[in-house]
Amino acid sequence: MTGTVYKSTGSWYTVKTNLGAVYQCRIKGKFRLKGIKSTNPIAVGDVVDFELETHNDETTGIINSIHDRKNYIVRKSVNLSKQTHIIASNIDQVFLLITINNPPTFTSFIDRFLVTAEAYSVKTILLFNKIDTYDEEALGEVRYLAHIYRKIGYECIGISATTGKHIEKVKYLMTDKVSMFAGHSGVGKSTLVNAIEPDLDLKTKAISMQHSQGQHTTTFAEMFDLSFGAKIIDTPGIKGFGVVDMDKEEVGDYFPEFFELKQDCKFNNCLHLEEPKCAVKAALDNDEISYSRYRSYLQILEGEDEHYRTDNWDEQ
Repeated sequence: MTGTVYKSTGSWYTVKTNLGAVYQCRIKGKFRLKGIKSTNPIAVGDVVDFELETHNDETTGIINSIHDRKNYIVRKSVNLSKQTHIIASNIDQVFLLITINNPPTFTSFIDRFLVTAEAYSVKTILLFNKIDTYDEEALGEVRYLAHIYRKIGYECIGISATTGKHIEKVKYLMTDKVSMFAGHSGVGKSTLVNAIEPDLDLKTKAISMQHSQGQHTTTFAEMFDLSFGAKIIDTPGIKGFGVVDMDKEEVGDYFPEFFELKQDCKFNNCLHLEEPKCAVKAALDNDEISYSRYRSYLQILEGEDEHYRTDNWDEQ
């Protein structure tokens, strides 16, 4: 039988067939994918083949193979820094939720996420949430950030999950697609999902006013079928985002505005640092590319993960 993984709890997988039947499945023995050092060999969104077995009148499935993924999105594993954790696979698009405050989303996080999404061929749309709560200064920051990312080619939408502003637009973009929602804890993912599909009634939690680090509450991504022909993968909150498995020479390729200029650099292996006649540095000097983007590029290039020690799943 063949089905799609809707939920993973580490040892058991909820798999749904094309006919709508749902089975609890597990992996038989060791299951490793070539070329991927991952803490979770099977992820939400994977298409798998499985066989049914019955014990004591209970029917469960044994997964014996996984279909090729069209894409997937990964992050560093919490405890094993050299390993990755696959958040989800076979995604049509990711909606990255951003808030200016309560909690703040910094450009370094946005850029790390976008670089990873570019590297794994996942389309990303930026949703600036809670715009109904912002004063004029915060709205100005939203406009400024939206200008930066629209100029690069990313779609940016200002939304309010509580008032419903532009929720219909998001639903339209989701129709007939598998979408993933991501962002820091507290940016309103669950509230947004509930606004899009009230019957799901995902649990929402008030933001803790006291910043707590290192919470290791285990939560898992889960896929849901929505009433208007969309599928959504809801993910736990991410505090930090460590970029994985990237050579220094290729990091710039995942910044679309850098990649566009690369051919104009004097050296074809230019790292856009101190090399002569670098088109990216020239564009930076002329304010044609954003300084915050260049700063994020330098951080990734230098492997600065010290700021991201809290790089773990957090509670919803």
